[in-house]
Amino acid sequence: MSANTPPSSPRGAFDAHNPPALAIMDKCVHCGFCLPACPTYALWGEEMDSPRGRIYLMKMALEGQVQMNETWVGHFDSCLGCVSCMTACPSGVDYGKLIEATRAQIERNFPRPPAQKIHRRLLFETFTRPERLLLLRWPLMIYQKCGLQSVLRSLGLLKLLPKSLSAMDTLLPSVKPMEPVAPLISAHGEKRKRVGLLLGCVQRTFLSHINAATARVLAAEGCEIVAPAEQTCCGALCVHAGEEAQALAHARKMIDVFEKADVEAIVINAAGCGSTLKEYGYLLRDDPAYAARARRFAAKCKDISEFLAELPPRAPRQALQARVAFHDSCHLQHAQGIRSQPRELLQQIPNLQLMEISEAPICCGSAGIFNLIQPEAAQELGDRKANLITPLKPDIVATGNPGCLLQLQSSLDRAGHRIPVVHTIQLLDASIRGLSLDSLG
Repeated sequence: MSANTPPSSPRGAFDAHNPPALAIMDKCVHCGFCLPACPTYALWGEEMDSPRGRIYLMKMALEGQVQMNETWVGHFDSCLGCVSCMTACPSGVDYGKLIEATRAQIERNFPRPPAQKIHRRLLFETFTRPERLLLLRWPLMIYQKCGLQSVLRSLGLLKLLPKSLSAMDTLLPSVKPMEPVAPLISAHGEKRKRVGLLLGCVQRTFLSHINAATARVLAAEGCEIVAPAEQTCCGALCVHAGEEAQALAHARKMIDVFEKADVEAIVINAAGCGSTLKEYGYLLRDDPAYAARARRFAAKCKDISEFLAELPPRAPRQALQARVAFHDSCHLQHAQGIRSQPRELLQQIPNLQLMEISEAPICCGSAGIFNLIQPEAAQELGDRKANLITPLKPDIVATGNPGCLLQLQSSLDRAGHRIPVVHTIQLLDASIRGLSLDSLG
């Protein structure tokens, strides 16, 4: 049976295809430890916009006490899926699996308004297709370089657009020359590892300098790198938004590609992608042709900071005179449990002063496509994070996820603070190559 076809034995408001698990819901004792960790509860103080409130709504739907109406769906659309509640939860409630199952049910069973449906489809058909993103490079470069973007912003004309469209403009990265990664890169000196490199979608087309920096660092540390050009989207955006069938199709293609690469590890420099890749075994658990293969694939996946922290450093680090504020991506610290490793890498750099940002567990508002479909809440969270960063007076902000990078840069720019935001690996790359901070601009 197709994942898009509602089975014939519904569970309350849900169809019978993998509804949110009652066994997971029953672990929630409604203690409230999740409340201060939840971004939307921090913004609005509404019980039904907290993890335990949403679990209550799931259970009511499972028992047939409520239907999927616009109000019910709205509480789940407003969830960022940052899973900070899982870190805070003393009972071990796997909220991530609950919210993803619920969103898949919503996309199959709730008729969204036409405009909303078209907007979401446009996002998925663009941001999960690197070849389409590549086609956007020249129009966006012209838009930025000819001054049209600056004029529209200065005149405030973008504010006349729907908020979802104006949000896209505020998050646009500066289009730079591409730095493509070769399909095979030799290790410097004696080879220590043979690794695969995830290229990503937005990362590959608009933030290719981060991929290039990742490859240089891996090569300098003695890794042979395989970066298959035919790799597609990993499916993370689709998983987080309930587009189950599309997500599983992407996962199968990714497994097919990297099985041919014959690598010891698959290195990821986008935290949102990494958290999904590590869950392939669970995502494809019902697929007899891929279940075991997906588990093997997931076992090889490592965030770049995680991988390098396990590999004793070989390349010399040069000094960087910099005050660096580090931002924890939610899908790194909460979904993958990685916090110390990026800090360890930064602390390897001589003269670098590492600074901690208050409210580190709270999301910056990026959260996959959240800042494009819930722009007002995302902007509020971004401004909150920017207000915590600026008193530190850092020279630069580092993070481990492209979505966070764009969101934080937009928020800092909006506040009038020209503080650059970079990927953690870019600082390590600059240190190994003996470059200054100016090279990261």
